[in-house]
Amino acid sequence: MPHKILLVDDESNVTEALKRTLCKEHYDILTANSGPETLKIMRREPVDVVVSDEKMPGMCGTLLLAVIQRDYPDTVRIMLTGQATLEVAVQAINKGEIYRFLMKPCNGMELSIAIRQALQQKQLITESRKLLQISRQQAELINKMEAAHPGIMEVKRDAEGIIIINDPAEDVDDLIQEINTEINKSEKFFLDWTVTNKP
Repeated sequence: MPHKILLVDDESNVTEALKRTLCKEHYDILTANSGPETLKIMRREPVDVVVSDEKMPGMCGTLLLAVIQRDYPDTVRIMLTGQATLEVAVQAINKGEIYRFLMKPCNGMELSIAIRQALQQKQLITESRKLLQISRQQAELINKMEAAHPGIMEVKRDAEGIIIINDPAEDVDDLIQEINTEINKSEKFFLDWTVTNKP
């Protein structure tokens, strides 16, 4: 499923020009001409990257990107504007937590690279969250094993630093089965997650 890119500018000829610039990138490209229209689209379907102008009637790009940051934090935000004041840049960075700040007129290659890098950033964040979830599940499993079998995680060494292996406990088969059950639960969780979040 292609990534969804939402281009926002109050001038339709600008969004159409940007759309043509990105036509070879195999994205699902959406366009909007105002902040309210943008938010309506985002309520309807998930969007990976929003590229917004700053100066638009009704709702400026800085405010729009701040609302998107609050309500859709996983959507990467890029500002593309001709209003290159320090104040606009600071507001966009502080309120909208934008990924990139690009100037009009923008080179097509520069925009393509910025979007590609934004998608890579989003993927890294997603993978980091997944790894964090795995880490938390593993820590929980270790804590459960330690609670059920005190000292199981303790490593004993002799005077030369060699690990001492005690005789196996009588309930080792039960312990192995319990560990396998927890691992299977963890694998099922991530398999379900992967199917649900398949791109």
